Amino acid sequence: MTIRLYDTSARQVRDFTPLVPGCVSIYLCGATVQAAPHIGHIRSGLNFDIMRRWFAYRGYDVTFIRNVTDIDDKILTKSAEQKRPWWAIGYENERAFSAGYDTLGCLPPTYEPRATGHVPEMIEMMRGLIERGHAYAAEGNVYFDVRSFPGYLQLSNQELDNLLQPSGEGETGKRDPRDFAMWKAAKPGEPSWETPWGRGRPGWHLECSAMAHKYLGQEFDIHGGGIDLIFPHHENEIAQAKGFGDDFARYWVHNAWVTLAGEKMSKSLGNSVLVSEMAKRWRPIVLRYYLGSPHYRSMIEYSEDSLREAESAFARIEGFVQRVVEKAGPVEPAAEVPLAFAEAMDDDLGVPQAIARVHDTVRQGNSALSADDKETAVARLSEVRAMLGVLGLDPLDEQWAGGAGDRDEDLHGVVDSLVRLVLEQRQAARARKDYATADAIRDQLQQSGLEITDTPNGSKWSLGSR
Repeated sequence: MTIRLYDTSARQVRDFTPLVPGCVSIYLCGATVQAAPHIGHIRSGLNFDIMRRWFAYRGYDVTFIRNVTDIDDKILTKSAEQKRPWWAIGYENERAFSAGYDTLGCLPPTYEPRATGHVPEMIEMMRGLIERGHAYAAEGNVYFDVRSFPGYLQLSNQELDNLLQPSGEGETGKRDPRDFAMWKAAKPGEPSWETPWGRGRPGWHLECSAMAHKYLGQEFDIHGGGIDLIFPHHENEIAQAKGFGDDFARYWVHNAWVTLAGEKMSKSLGNSVLVSEMAKRWRPIVLRYYLGSPHYRSMIEYSEDSLREAESAFARIEGFVQRVVEKAGPVEPAAEVPLAFAEAMDDDLGVPQAIARVHDTVRQGNSALSADDKETAVARLSEVRAMLGVLGLDPLDEQWAGGAGDRDEDLHGVVDSLVRLVLEQRQAARARKDYATADAIRDQLQQSGLEITDTPNGSKWSLGSR
């Protein structure tokens, strides 16, 4: 079956036809490194990590570019507030993003270029756009003339007459308020580079057009990012690249937000949940399951309850994996995933349906274990490992089983997941007034060295004395 993707520019799901047979080129707008990442930032990287893994499973040679915006208005504002060099803030947070991607099991990109490392490419693009009549210099700034590009706003489906173009401080000399800055004139105390139009620094949008051109050429397959980037960032990227003469991206794929209380999770709202803090409270593989299980185009409403549900769901998968390995020894992943899983992933990366197939297979495997059918249980585990491997969720993979990090914390997370499952069974027994079973479960847990306390908010456990 052909892989199909929802193309924002076409507003429909389209069959994926690669520019070069057997190859796929992806450009993902990565981090703006003014602060450490929250789980909303990492969701985008994780969604496109799953896309990349699926293309690789389907036999494609994947080139994956994820940029770093290490100079922009927000970073300079932070620099002034904290009285620290802009480059120190950028590098510190770039490392925090890399650690966040690594923590959640994202594969490293093929290349991860920084904006500040590509000023010559930006100057070349601006020169070409000025020569073609799409851009102009004014008071040390360089602007893109949006009226010179007839296809402007087709991605975001807006009308030019109704456009309110975001503008930053110091953007003077515009011919039209809707024109956007590609290059900003130097200000005292800010970093700047020499150009034919005076010293200055990059605008936000120019860097991605220039870096995509450098690493992927005049045309490439997929451009990705969050839905908040459709306008102005991606719209302005298209104008720059196509005005320069590139065909640019053939497909536009956008992931939805992680929200909190109905609002986009963002640093400016003060409601962000940092990856570094989340990973102290939840096992990273559980965070990956939580962020990766919903469809990439669906919003995720963050809550502790939903994370606990994800933890319990993954514990059911992990428990099956462990029981089969204990009974049969190591089991290798199957060479191919089940057909229903593949069909779900081919259909616009249908991870929810693919995960449902994983759970169906786990149930079949558990039934085989209950019937002492070792051969069937092993076959089901082989399929489960193949499916989890594609999703980056195989608990037997070295990423998760290799001992990185604090093993005591990892073990506590495993125990907590398993005990919660048992406590859910005890609660179900109490609900049906089967108190003998409920008491037997409690007694067995206590014999294992756990203290169980019943509270109005549910049962809690702690380590007791044995």
